[in-house]
Order: sequence, then C-alpha cells, then structure tokens
Amino acid sequence: MSVEGTWDLTIATPIGRIKPVVELRREEGALTGTAHGVGEEVPLADLSYEGDQLTWHQSITKPMRLNLVFTMTVDGDTMTGTSKAGRLPASKVTGQRRAVPAAEG
Repeated sequence: MSVEGTWDLTIATPIGRIKPVVELRREEGALTGTAHGVGEEVPLADLSYEGDQLTWHQSITKPMRLNLVFTMTVDGDTMTGTSKAGRLPASKVTGQRRAVPAAEG
C-alpha cells in the first residue's frame, strides 16, 4: 500500500485546530515529504513507513517553535494518530488523502 500523495491533516491542539497539508513522494526509492501550513513549508525528517505505521519528525516555527514527532496509522486514504512536541501532551491527528485528478486526454 502506497502512502504517496497529498494529505490534508487536522491536528487538534490546545490552541485550536491546525490544518497542515503534507505531501509524500518517493525519490530514488526513498520516501520523502514536505509539510505546508501556517505560512511555512518544512521538510519531513526520519520518514518511515512499515506495515501500516507512518512516522516522521518536523520542526516548525509558527505559531511557536516546536519539534514535532508524528506517529500515524494509515488505512487506505485515511490516517489517524498523534503529534507530540517534547513534554507537551500528544495532539490527536487525522488525515485524508486528496483524490488524484483523472488524467485528461
């Protein structure tokens, strides 16, 4: 099962819902990704996908400087899990893969 594509995430944080977009793709056999949200774009680090478990790290500066660890379970076009920043409580995360537009021709 592939996790590649564009994912719309919703993170339920103590300061409200944050809705970043994560793009996952394979480059030379390795899974890479980028997160977009709150006016910044950040690369995903330590990206791992084994079985149905997807994990990554990312550093953000907005709304505050945090190093986040995501631990997600992927089921088809949905993913659920948590985002954890240091000693703060984990935030619930849900994600939905965007439909790939049909090729016109």
